[in-house]
Amino acid sequence: MKTTLDELQAFVTVVDSGSITAAARQLEQTVSGISRALGRLEDKLGTTLLQRTTRRIALSEEGRAFLDDARDVLARMDAAEDRMRGLRDGPSGVLRVDAATSFLLHVLVPRVAAFRAAYPKITLELTSSDRTIDLLEHRTDIAIRVGALKDSSLVARHLMDSRLRVLAAPDYLDAHGTPASVAALADHAVLGFTGLPHLNVWPLHGPDAEALTIVPTIAGSSGETVRALAVSGAGIACLSDFTTEDDRRAGRLVEVLASETLDVRQQVHAVYYRNSGVSSRIRAFVEHLAASLADASRPSDR
Repeated sequence: MKTTLDELQAFVTVVDSGSITAAARQLEQTVSGISRALGRLEDKLGTTLLQRTTRRIALSEEGRAFLDDARDVLARMDAAEDRMRGLRDGPSGVLRVDAATSFLLHVLVPRVAAFRAAYPKITLELTSSDRTIDLLEHRTDIAIRVGALKDSSLVARHLMDSRLRVLAAPDYLDAHGTPASVAALADHAVLGFTGLPHLNVWPLHGPDAEALTIVPTIAGSSGETVRALAVSGAGIACLSDFTTEDDRRAGRLVEVLASETLDVRQQVHAVYYRNSGVSSRIRAFVEHLAASLADASRPSDR
């Protein structure tokens, strides 16, 4: 007997979700049904794919070797079905997109209405993570990543570059003075990040001509938290243009140490798996977002 797609789906979902119970819930099947599908698959292959104990499930060596092939078969089948749906009806279905909170709120959310007008049959699910996530583990189709990329297994589409600036609220500067040099920052409250140390490296000349690494007086876990702190007058922050464009235009934040600031830009990419079964939805979203960003008038680039 040949392996079925349902058996492959059961196997991959158990691996991704971490348990038979979670897989059954995700696939809207019974626990016993998932267990039987796994048993049939292992019988057909003549090997143990998952080592089961009362506490955990782990891939066997054979299971690890089979997993990529199983994913590839499912992805190809999904892609074929997706292409047929796309040819008939245009892109449709659920698309799950994850981005850092600041990018989600300041860049994606304002563009959702236009995307929905262009692709009304695509249902968007937007989530925010300020750390790099595993797309499979979080059942995410597209992730928007800011900064250097590390995942060579993912397809990456460059969307934009966003400059880093050192900023403060006028109220803070009125109360504490404007730093006239990089060294003067030692006398000010500096706002930085917790758990994201690379974001505490500012585009300023520090000691030994290296970029300045700050020790935050107040630290937040996301760019949106740091932005809110800066706007409230809590201190001086270094943030990306896409986070602060509206604040700078409205005068809620002003640039400090502009002549000392290096032109450092964060690259922004959309990343996804090459063999994703939602290829037409991914393509529609990424192309629409890239075109919107290319057409947008960004004062920071003038």
